[in-house]
Formats: sequence, C-alpha cells, structure tokens
Amino acid sequence: MGKRYYCDYCDRSFQDNMHNRKKHLNGVQHHRAKKAWFDQFRDTAAILHDEQIKKPCRKFLQKGICDFGPGCRFSHMSEKELFNLKRYIEEERQHKEDYEDRRISGRSVEEWLSKREKKRTALASKGDLKPREDNEEDEAERDIPQQLFSIPDLPPSLLPPPPGGWRVRANAEWG
Repeated sequence: MGKRYYCDYCDRSFQDNMHNRKKHLNGVQHHRAKKAWFDQFRDTAAILHDEQIKKPCRKFLQKGICDFGPGCRFSHMSEKELFNLKRYIEEERQHKEDYEDRRISGRSVEEWLSKREKKRTALASKGDLKPREDNEEDEAERDIPQQLFSIPDLPPSLLPPPPGGWRVRANAEWG
C-alpha cells in the first residue's frame, strides 16, 4: 500500500499521487471546505461589509433555509442581525479608542524611566545618594506607572522595588 494524502480542510484521505492530489486540490468540495475554514477567522467588520453588499436571499426569508447554505451569494442575515453586528463593531472600536486614550493620557514607561534617570544623575552630582522621602511631589513622581501593574507574572527583575527600597550590603561578594 502506497502513501496516503490527508487533507485537513476536507477531513479526507486518498492515495497520494500527482493526478489524485491535483484533482482534489482543484475540486469544488476542497475549495468550499477551505473557504469555510478561513471564514472562521474573518474580521467582523469584513463580514458586515460583505453582508451589506449582498441582497437578501428570498428563499431563506420565505422558508428559513437555503439549499446553498453559507455558499449562497445572497445574504442570510436579517436587519436585526445586521444592526446587532454594527453595534458590536462600534462597541469594539469605542473600546479600542478608550484604551488608546487611557494609554496616551497616562504616563508611559519611557517617560517614567527618563525622569527617574534624570533625578538619579542630579542627586549623584549633588553628592546626596539618599532620596528625600518627605517631599510629596517627589513621591508622586516616583510612583510606578499603572501599565507595569497590569502585566501578570512579571519576573523578579521587573517587579517594582519595595516601598523602602532594597537593603544595600557593604561587603557583598559576587561570584
């Protein structure tokens, strides 16, 4: 018995030779199965656009079923379904815009790092290595950006420092 070719789209297998494979890959059933597979991953906006262009299917509206199924060139969506799809897309877009606005309005990690570095260089040039704890403005600037807290399971090297800072050992040996 020779090799067998298995088509994931069609869930079929057949003897693998050039003639059979070419015949299958060019077949209508394979094209329909492949299109159905990729249609699962389509964007909702693309689906809405395609459904709005299509005219309503008369047979589907009259009987509730169409012989062509999802391959029908007419739309099987009702006005209510189209409205719900539009509303869903609008909510998605609004949610994305809100997220972008929150991200832009909040301080970015890069800004926080640059301010922190400037403050450290200024303190080092003055010779004062201990940060001032009593100043509330410095305290507000030192707080960690909210983006860092939203990431789950950060490695220890990326966790924010403890409130009092780390203890520094004078005689620490490495290696």
